[in-house]
Amino acid sequence: MGAFSIWHLVIILLIVVALFGTTKLRNVGSDLGSAIKSFRSAVKEEEEKKEAIGHTIDADIPSSKEHETVNR
Repeated sequence: MGAFSIWHLVIILLIVVALFGTTKLRNVGSDLGSAIKSFRSAVKEEEEKKEAIGHTIDADIPSSKEHETVNR
């Protein structure tokens, strides 16, 4: 009894469309989609940078056996 039924959601959707219009809602949807794409590409670039930095650091650090023979 306290939950929304499908009719409540339909009425809310009609009110939103009447207030903002379909053109403005379409623009908001496309802007939101492009923002999500930009965010995903930025996250992917950061992960690739971290992986590249991690590989170069691993290559520069000598292993513990090599380090022991150098110190003796």
